[in-house]
Order: sequence, then C-alpha cells, then structure tokens
Amino acid sequence: MRNVVYASKAIDLPRSWKKLDEIEVILTEDFVYAITGFLGVIISGNESSETIESIKESGYPVILWDIYGKENDNKGLTTYFSFKIKPKKEFFLQVLKNYIAFLKEKVAKQHFEIKLRAQEILTQELLQIGVALSAERNNSKLLHYIVSKACEITKADAGSLYLLDNNKETGESSMIFKISHNDSNKTDFSEFRMPLVKKSISGYVAITGTPLKLDDAYSIPPDVEYGFNKSYDIKTNYRTKSMLTVPMKNYKDKVIGVIQLINKKRKRHIILSDQKSVEESVITFDKLDEEIILSLSSLAAVSLDNNFLYNEIEKLFDSLVIASVKAIEQRDPTTGGHSSRVALYTIALADAVSQDNDFFKQINYSEDQLKGLKYACLLHDFGKVGVRENVLVKSKKLYPGMLEHIHLRLDNLISNIKVKTLEMKLMLNRTDPSYKDKLKELDLKEANEIEKLEKYREVVIKANEPAVLDSEPEKILSEIKNETGTSILSEKEYEFLSIKKGNLTKNERDEIMSHATHTYDFLKNIPWPESMEWIPEVAKSHHETLDGCGYPEGKRKDELPLESRLMAIADIFDALTASDRPYKKSMPVEQALKIIDTEATKGKLDRELVDIFIKKEVYKAAELQDSKI
Repeated sequence: MRNVVYASKAIDLPRSWKKLDEIEVILTEDFVYAITGFLGVIISGNESSETIESIKESGYPVILWDIYGKENDNKGLTTYFSFKIKPKKEFFLQVLKNYIAFLKEKVAKQHFEIKLRAQEILTQELLQIGVALSAERNNSKLLHYIVSKACEITKADAGSLYLLDNNKETGESSMIFKISHNDSNKTDFSEFRMPLVKKSISGYVAITGTPLKLDDAYSIPPDVEYGFNKSYDIKTNYRTKSMLTVPMKNYKDKVIGVIQLINKKRKRHIILSDQKSVEESVITFDKLDEEIILSLSSLAAVSLDNNFLYNEIEKLFDSLVIASVKAIEQRDPTTGGHSSRVALYTIALADAVSQDNDFFKQINYSEDQLKGLKYACLLHDFGKVGVRENVLVKSKKLYPGMLEHIHLRLDNLISNIKVKTLEMKLMLNRTDPSYKDKLKELDLKEANEIEKLEKYREVVIKANEPAVLDSEPEKILSEIKNETGTSILSEKEYEFLSIKKGNLTKNERDEIMSHATHTYDFLKNIPWPESMEWIPEVAKSHHETLDGCGYPEGKRKDELPLESRLMAIADIFDALTASDRPYKKSMPVEQALKIIDTEATKGKLDRELVDIFIKKEVYKAAELQDSKI
C-alpha cells in the first residue's frame, strides 16, 4: 500500500502509518534540511548505482531524491523532492515528529517576527501622529485628524470626539459634540452641547475617567449607570454594535474630552451597508485597540491643551495689539479705524497675490504669514507715540488757539480804531462849518482801516487751511507781518501761515515722518517668533516708494519686502478715502484709484500690485467686512 503525505500540512500522524511498509512522501526543501541530521545519508538521483549500493551496504538508512517538479517549472513552483524510504517505522515517525516540531517553531518565529514588525510599524505611526499633533495649530483640523487616525488604526467604521466645557460664571460642566466621522454613513453632523451626566456612554467615561468597551451597544446590562441612545441609528438606518470609548487626559491627569469609536471591522475598506454586513464584518475591539487609543488620546489631549494655551496667548497678544492701536487712535482720533482698514486691505491684497498666476506664481501666503502681516498692519503707526501730540493732531497750519489769539488782536485793533475815531470826533468844533465834512472824513478813515483789518482776518483764515498757498495771500501775509505799529502776527504764526503746501512745517513733517522709525524701534523689542521676525522691518517701510523718494530710509523696490509694498498701497488708498480727516474731505473711490494708478505709473507704487488691487476689487474689502458685521 502506498500513501502520499504533504508534511507542511501534517499535524498528527495517522495510525494507519504504523502498518505501512513503504511511504512515498512529497515534501518541501525545508523537510530535507530538517531530517538531514536524523537519517544517515541523503543522496541525489544523479549518483551512480555503484555509489548508492556501497552506501546501502554501510548499514545507514538511505534517501534517494531527485527534482520532482521539472514539468512545473514554468508555473514558478517551489522545487519538491520525491523519495522512497524503508527504514524502521519508529525511526521514520520520530523523524517526522521532529519535523513537525521544527515547523511549529518556524511558524511561531514567523508569527513573532510579523507581530514585532507590526508593533514597530504601529510605534512608528504613533510617533508620526504625535509629531503631526504637536505641529497642528488649527483646532478644527487637529480634532478631525485625531478622529480619522483613531478610526484608521483600529479599523473602526465611525468615530466621534467630545470636549468638556466648564462655564466659569455658573460653574456648570457640559460636553460639546465636536467631530464625527463615519465611513458607511456620510450624514452631516453639527456641533451641539449636551449635559455631562453618567446616563450617556461618553458622559460616563468623562466623569469616571475609565475606558469603556462594549461588544454590542444594543445588549448593555440593565444594572449599569449608562445606556445607549438608538435615535441616531433609527434616523440614519445605521447599526451600532461594538464600541470603544476612552477619556482624553492631559498632563495633569484631568479629563478634557472623550474619543468614541464604533464598529471595528475585519477589514478597513468594508462598508457597512446593512444589518447583514454588520453581523459579518463587525468584530469586538480588543485590548490592544484600547491601549493604542489610550495612547493616542493622551497625545491628543496634550496637543489640545497646548493649542488651548497657544490660543489663549494669541488672544492675549491680539488684545494687546488692539489696545495699542486704540491708544494711538485716542491720541489722534482723526485717524480712528485707519490701522484696522489698512490690515483688511493688505490681507485681501495678499490673498489676491497668492492666487495670481502671472507675476506672483511663487507667492503663497500661509496662515501664520497672513497673521504676521495683520500684526504689521495694525501696528504700522504705533510709532506715533513718539510724536508730540500737538503735531500729531494738527489739522490746520496754526496750532489750536493760535487763530483765536490773532482774532483777539484784530478785534482789539478795531476797537482801538473806533475809540480813537470817537476821541477825534469829540475834539471837533461843532460850530465849525466843516464839522460834518470832518465827521464823514473820520468815519471813512475808520471804515477803511477796519476794512483793511478784516481783509487781513480773511487772509489769515484762508491761509490757515492746509491747501496750496496762492501768491496773493502770501504777499498780504508779508504785508501783515510788516505792518507798522501793529503786532498782528508773531514770527511763529507767520512761519506757520506761510507754509506753501499742507499744514506742516519742515520740522513738523520730519517729526511726523519719524513715526516709522519709532515704530521699528518699538516692534524690534518684541520677542517675535522666528516665522514673524520680519514684522518690524515691514511695518517700518510702509511709507517707502519704489523710486527711493519715500521714508525713513529712501529704499528702492529691490530693497523693499513685498509685504511693505502691499501695505503702502493699502495705506495710501485708505488715507485718500477716509472720511475722518479734518484737514481734507473724503475722496471718491474712483478718484483715489486713479491717484494710486498714477503713482504706479510714476514708479512710486508697484504696478503689478496696483493692477491686482484694482482688477480684483480689493478696495472693497473694508466695505465687505462692514457688511458682515
């Protein structure tokens, strides 16, 4: 009787083998290696018959083998060995048992290696997740990432994340349902708040701080404090079965949230479309899943805590920036809202530049860069704290009170003329035939002198306005200054009223222009993060022009940061269109756009940026912001 056995599948030897005198075995190469140390001699079929006979005569058991699978080579099969053996049955059985033990050891080793490799991969993945969690500053993205990775690692079909919220005023705690992910059900979810009580599974885990694993959410024992709400399943035709809910604890061991996973699947890609697929594909979360998600939840809690702290610091800094801007605006109420509007225009222009595919293909502002640009814009005029207030708020050529003093002097001169005329009238002889003529003469003289002074008054009022000074008023001002026997204008008043253009003297203009340098000196003392170290330089350069005629350093285009060139356009446009400047009227948008377009043509502003500002209607940014408010 002949029997064929595949040793790689052998587990126990059939009892019938003990009765066999001859066994033909087809085995893999592993078997040959395994029994080499137990059988006497293994020779190939290529040996000569004399050699084989001589070995047999030596008394050793002999295995003859040759390549059995030549005809299967084209199928890429492993080479097998065929041999016939007639040793003692007991000896052969022992050899085969040894081989089975060898196979088990080999399989165990392979399983260990596979498990070790899987653990290495999981550890590496958790490290990568930890790095990603620590790097993400956007809380919404961070929460989505946590849930998606938790589902991915455990092969969960769905996952949710809750955050605990404590009301500082009332002291009451609640849970906020923040994120939900479901591979099989794409229903949209909205954030909602729920009471923190043990009645719900997530609430129970949040309060007790212990993980909770359920094999079937529909089969919860009646004597426990928590329960499962089937309303979502009923509403969406879903079947929740296995569940794993773990607390998210921060470094203080305080629960700040809960991660809940639903329906662990045999294979990640399976879609649970009906009850049958749930029964066939959903399995129970195991201890390893619990350990992994607890580790992930700890990483997530630390990252969230860091983010909360980062956001609190950022809010604090934002508040300080806004407070600083308000402090400046209180010193100079005429520019109220200017810095905020410049920030809106500049950020909108930066967004438009990021989308431009012609001149700015390489520019793509990140969220942090835009945040830094916002700070630079909000603080670009902070240096005005170093400018004297009377210069800063000066709206006319004369300082407040100066014009009133000139009026008083003129009024006093007019009163003196009237008194002098009256005195002269009283000295006239009423009996003189020319008495009436002399009265008329005195009245005419008085009228002429008063008219002259009133003309002076008109010229002073007109010259006080921050406009281009005409030649005639300039001539009359000189006449007033040199008026014999009067002191209508002081040297300082005459200097101010003689300003050719605008309302500032050269010294005052230099003082105003120094605010850019003061801004830089202030901002460079702030310990900006590395990604925002450029802010002081950008804020300082917002009054520079591309042709080198700007201030404070007269830099040219190739020396100026792009962000400064963006801000320069926004700053000029807002200054032209602002309605809160007492020294000028608000300019229509169309006229303001023509002016900045002309400035670009002159080479003072960046032509490409001005074109984007106009074509993309960036100038509507403040208007759109107001509409949102």
